[in-house]
Amino acid sequence: MKKRLLPYILPVVAFLLMAVPMQGQVQKYKELHEVKRKETIFGIARQNGLTIEELIKANPEMNTPGYELKKGTFIKIPYPSTTPATQQKPFVSRYTSQAPSAQQTGGSDVRYREIRVGVMLPLHDDNGDGKRMVEYYRGVLMACDSLKTNGISVDIRAWNLAEQTDINSILKDPHAADRDVIIGPLYTKQVKPLADFAQARGIKLLVPCSINSQEVYNNTSMFQVFQNGYTLNHSYVYRFRQRFKDSNVIIIDCNDSTSTKGGFTTTLRRTLDQEGQRYVVTNLNTAEPAFKRCFEANRHNVVVLNTSRSTELTIAFAKLNALVMTTPDLQISMFGYHEWMMFTRNHLENFYKFDTYIPSVYYNNPLSPRTEQFKKKYRWNFHQDMQAYHQRFAMMGFDQAYFMLKGLHLYGTRFTGASGMVGYTPIQNPLHFERMGNGGLQNKAILFVHYTNDNRIETINY
Repeated sequence: MKKRLLPYILPVVAFLLMAVPMQGQVQKYKELHEVKRKETIFGIARQNGLTIEELIKANPEMNTPGYELKKGTFIKIPYPSTTPATQQKPFVSRYTSQAPSAQQTGGSDVRYREIRVGVMLPLHDDNGDGKRMVEYYRGVLMACDSLKTNGISVDIRAWNLAEQTDINSILKDPHAADRDVIIGPLYTKQVKPLADFAQARGIKLLVPCSINSQEVYNNTSMFQVFQNGYTLNHSYVYRFRQRFKDSNVIIIDCNDSTSTKGGFTTTLRRTLDQEGQRYVVTNLNTAEPAFKRCFEANRHNVVVLNTSRSTELTIAFAKLNALVMTTPDLQISMFGYHEWMMFTRNHLENFYKFDTYIPSVYYNNPLSPRTEQFKKKYRWNFHQDMQAYHQRFAMMGFDQAYFMLKGLHLYGTRFTGASGMVGYTPIQNPLHFERMGNGGLQNKAILFVHYTNDNRIETINY
């Protein structure tokens, strides 16, 4: 019989990341355990050879809204089920978000029934990949909870598809084949078998993170969120030329042998050469008089570095500040890289002063009410803050799941994720997909984060 988790269970669902379906009732308690500092439900369960579900069943108070595991609390440790851990299925957890007003016809049209979602990602706490994807999965759960207000019901089954997991063992699970959409995988080597599996069964496959695969050009079931570096560089250069068509472009060589930004500056220079557009190349060590001659007083100047590192950015800003002290009427903009968003604490004043543009595929304004509301809701649900990456993975999971599931609810199998189909304003990750030849769909949304001279931050979406 289907097990339904009510909305107030959402804080607990976060811990069901290594659970398997119970094989029977636990009839005896092995011991009482006194909770120690920094212990978690997940850790206690794993230490005692239990699933999270078994531990919670033995301690029903854990289902109480706002429950927190506190030092000194005594909890019951049941005997584990008879299923040995080595024989446990790769099934991780299940969550059903049931909208009260949703039509449940049981038919095949996903627009008139609950949407069946599979999540196949590394959902563990063994390394950074797992921890980031756990956070991503929590964002997916939050999206499902929000979609209930629109009458959209969702049934989620999640599998721990770690880097060394045999994906075929997961795909043998009968529930893997009855999904409407699968979110995953994280690793490139797992893309083709999962994409083939999805296409053969008419399942849409949302690949949520950056991968090194050409499968989207061959597989009609795929929705690939992130473009590869080559495609992104060309997209950024194309939009750069639209915005700075008549500007004087100054490329500064920063003497960084470790830089990965040569692909962008090379693409930019090749494009400018093809268009017959003059540009200037200088060096971070260039003396002030020669550096000044690179700028034009009667044109807008755009400065591009060939590195994303903070050290070189600091030196570049110092040179620009010295320049504008002697030539205050110069019009200067900086054009950078998404890594610069990590440096706002040290460079925000200069970002504003030099009219900085940062190209990216994601951005969340930390001062916006939606961002603050999301942070509070995440903290309330999971009793901790999101990890401090400049891209918040819970927000990424929320945006992608909300967009995809609402689209399936509105359009069913005809959903392509094209611009304007869903009408959803993202918190962080914009999405609009385009068909790649006769293959699948790729997200083409990019944006420029613009720090304006009047101390505002705007996003320019493409």
